[in-house]
Amino acid sequence: MRYIVVSDIHCNAPALEAVLRDAPHFDAVLCLGDIVGYGPDPNVCVERVQDYQLTCLAGNHDWGAVGKADLRVFNRDAREALLWTEEELTKVNREFLRNLPAKASLNDRILLAHGSPRDPVWEYLVDATSASQSFRNHDFDLLLVGHSHLPLTFEWSPDEQRARPLPTKLDTPVEMEGRRLIVNPGSVGQPRDGNPKSSYGLLDLDAQTFTFHRTAYPIEITQERMRAKGLPPRLIDRLEVGR
Repeated sequence: MRYIVVSDIHCNAPALEAVLRDAPHFDAVLCLGDIVGYGPDPNVCVERVQDYQLTCLAGNHDWGAVGKADLRVFNRDAREALLWTEEELTKVNREFLRNLPAKASLNDRILLAHGSPRDPVWEYLVDATSASQSFRNHDFDLLLVGHSHLPLTFEWSPDEQRARPLPTKLDTPVEMEGRRLIVNPGSVGQPRDGNPKSSYGLLDLDAQTFTFHRTAYPIEITQERMRAKGLPPRLIDRLEVGR
């Protein structure tokens, strides 16, 4: 079974389409949350991921767009985009987002969360300290997370009893057999690692590998749509610099 692993699409339909075209053969989609927020295409993105066999989680922006999170916790630009998104969503798509689970298990050894197992919607796993806590407190071989918009891998070191970061190498399979890993595929719609190309992953359960991929998309089209919708300029500008 081969899964394309996506996260933080953020209403960016051109980016999502580029990822779906670029991806090697896959059987199903794992979406780690935040389909909506920031970008101009909420309904298109919500509906597009449902064209595939799908396991999908709720992210904090998904909650914010359907009244399950207090918008005061978001910064001004994110809040403005969420208020627009809330008005733009169809009733059917709003209910889809409202009913998404906060976390899930792909099998008894693979966990999925937008943030972390401890705080599935809100916690960021971006350093060895936070990753170590998840390794110590939860039983898994592979944990897939999103939320930070950063492609990351942490491996548990039994000898040192702590997590250590691994380099992110594109198009190079990470062997999973006999290891405990936390992997973030990065963001489809709003990368923040200084690379504006969409980031995603391929999980191959037969080969027991995870592979990072990047692909370019027509950023200017997304930016034009955002300007037409009156979305905040900072959200528009950041796409071209990947920050």
